[in-house]
Amino acid sequence: MGSISKPTILTLNGRGLKLDTRDDINQHLKDVDPTIIEEIHLNGNTIGVEASKALAEFLSKTRVLKVANFEDIFTGRLISEIPDALSAICDALVDKTSLVEIDLSNNAFGGRCVDPMVPFLTNNRSFQILRLNNNGLGPAGGIVIANALRESAKLSKAEGKKSNLRVVICGRNRLENGSAAAWAEAFAEHGTLQEVRMVQNGFRMEGITHLARGLAKNPGIQHIDLQDNTFTVDGELSGVEAWTESLASWPELHTLNLSDCVLSSDGEVPSLIESLAKGSNPKLHTLQLQNNNLETASFEVLAGAISEGLRSLMALELQWNDVEEDDEHLENLSLSLKQRGGKLFASDEEDEEEEEKKEQEEEEAEEEAREKEEEGKKAIAPEVSPTPSADAADDLANLLSKVEIR
Repeated sequence: MGSISKPTILTLNGRGLKLDTRDDINQHLKDVDPTIIEEIHLNGNTIGVEASKALAEFLSKTRVLKVANFEDIFTGRLISEIPDALSAICDALVDKTSLVEIDLSNNAFGGRCVDPMVPFLTNNRSFQILRLNNNGLGPAGGIVIANALRESAKLSKAEGKKSNLRVVICGRNRLENGSAAAWAEAFAEHGTLQEVRMVQNGFRMEGITHLARGLAKNPGIQHIDLQDNTFTVDGELSGVEAWTESLASWPELHTLNLSDCVLSSDGEVPSLIESLAKGSNPKLHTLQLQNNNLETASFEVLAGAISEGLRSLMALELQWNDVEEDDEHLENLSLSLKQRGGKLFASDEEDEEEEEKKEQEEEEAEEEAREKEEEGKKAIAPEVSPTPSADAADDLANLLSKVEIR
């Protein structure tokens, strides 16, 4: 029987089950009422074609399903098995108007296995959160997914409705410049995005420029993560310039992660930083700019803006830039952020200190828990007479040997 923490949640999370046949999965589904299930978590198991078809029959009977977590469910499966299995699962979800989130991350689809997702992505216009992280999509697979999302937005508009899509997480997929224009068009067509994370996809200046312009059509965006893509090469600044132009389009922006993006190639202050300093995003809370070849001139601009253009900033990450010892601008940044309860991260040592502090707090909490446990044991422990010492036992034996019984 499946592990169910609540009647409305079905979870086999991380059990490493190999579910090949209908019977393999039905033993976990037979006692579950699909009509009340709100969440299903099958991540960390491996599901074959026949088991997927049985799962699809169960999914088709759900009425209030909100979360479908199918992360890492095809480990060890042949590339020939995945399309049929994925098609069965996705087709069963097409008409689920209650669905809010679907997670298909960490499944090795590649470009060859994405087509089965297209009917779902195009025709289910209820879900708000799409997680497709680390699927090996490549540019070709990325184009298929992006085009399906764009078509979904067009269909919503044709019905006179606003898109429901709010979150797209599609990192570590080797999407590269080849798919960037398609993604930009999809983002622009929806216009409703609040969070986009596309880390480590091999985007370069041309692709970065497309993405900036597509995302600029989403005024409600709050969280952008483009870590580990490339904004400049050999002084070519088109990527940085495009993002600089787009910043003002996001008045609600809370978190911006552009770490490892080569924002500066020769130490100059990126126009993007100058724009942020002038207050392009007044609600910005977290700014991550690690490993971007930034030098003291950039730190000076940031320090000068901390009380005005960056008045909402609480967390600033600048590790692995060209930081000089005792840089006065970093000191000013650190002090200003600390005064309002924020934090500057500018060196590996600070990361280590933060980790050590966390570990120390955890150890102290564990010690306190142990002490309370010991106190509790003492409070309920019965009173026990002390055990006689070996010498006392010998004395008693000698005394008894002298007693004469008549």
